[in-house]
Amino acid sequence: QVQLVESGGGLVQAGGSLRLSCAASGLTFSRYAMGWFRQAPGKEREFVAAINRIGGSTYYADSVKGRFTISRDNAKNTVYLQMSSLKPEDTAVYYCAQGAPFGSTWSQARGYTDWGQGTQVTVSS
Repeated sequence: QVQLVESGGGLVQAGGSLRLSCAASGLTFSRYAMGWFRQAPGKEREFVAAINRIGGSTYYADSVKGRFTISRDNAKNTVYLQMSSLKPEDTAVYYCAQGAPFGSTWSQARGYTDWGQGTQVTVSS
């Protein structure tokens, strides 16, 4: 049974930083791409960032490019999202996901199979 557990969310002031972690179990972690999505109240879930199996390729939403960095440690079965220069509009529940996306599905929820329960990130102005 695949389990993805996010941590590291919290309340931070605008301009601050947070690092999210997602610990995976029940799968051969290095065989799968990992992604981060987020969902703000009243909005649809949106793509944030993704990373391929070995960490050689990364993908970002335009809204976070240059501010967020996705990385992974296959020895620890963990994917990270380093968030800097946070803005109030980054406030959302952040979810990690694993799967085998290709082409346009890298940035789409349908490219991913399993999801974590989410961690809340709140950025105050």
